[in-house]
Amino acid sequence: MFPLAWASEWGEDGYGLWQTLIFNNVRQVFRWIEPGTFLMGSPETETGRYNYEYRQRVDFESGFWLADTAVTQALWLQVHPGDNPSRHQEHRDFPVHRVSWDNAQAFIAQLNEAIPGFQGRLPSEAEWEYACRSGSDTPFNFGETIDSQQANFNGDYPYANAPKCEFRGKPVPVKSLPANAWGLYEMHGNVWEWCQDAWRENFSVGSSVSTPLSWESATERIARGGSWDADATFARSAYRYHFDKSQRSEFFGFRLLVDG
Repeated sequence: MFPLAWASEWGEDGYGLWQTLIFNNVRQVFRWIEPGTFLMGSPETETGRYNYEYRQRVDFESGFWLADTAVTQALWLQVHPGDNPSRHQEHRDFPVHRVSWDNAQAFIAQLNEAIPGFQGRLPSEAEWEYACRSGSDTPFNFGETIDSQQANFNGDYPYANAPKCEFRGKPVPVKSLPANAWGLYEMHGNVWEWCQDAWRENFSVGSSVSTPLSWESATERIARGGSWDADATFARSAYRYHFDKSQRSEFFGFRLLVDG
């Protein structure tokens, strides 16, 4: 399990185990996410809750390695030299954006082919939420609310009765804001992160499920986490929504997962 064949560096720190993929001098750290159980979705009392945030127990019998950041423009350009789709290109460590779910899948396939032993994929939405929550059961992994010092969202539309805060109007470089308890950065805001699942409104309602993946829709895919332009409500850990898998906008990026 540790280290995997593709890892150039590895170790353990206050957040747990980590290992680093170095591809053409671009680094991507992966954090070990321990197996465990959590309650996916939101309680009916949570402010801003939508009906399709069904509360359900999810059991993970196996852990996984999740990138500590969204894929950066620097890493994207190692797979697609000279072809940066992003609108905001001021910093190589901005998350790559204006990528569709289909674009993300093509990138991952090419990266897997280029690196012996590496088998990345998108997280399921259950894996994403489990990692985002990092043991929390509040609307955000930082607590009952967030501000612009913790997440990059549209500060003109804060959560619940929180005061307005800074609206940056663009992404920030990855690792600009505090990590959650498991060492993962910008799980709230910055860019929507594509998940592997197709949209299904009410999968596994009221049941215990193991790493749920839903494939009801032929075209709609799930994205999580909100973005720099979205209201704070949409950055909640439980918020889930669907977009056409061909959709490309400056608000969409993605994060890599490797099975343990």
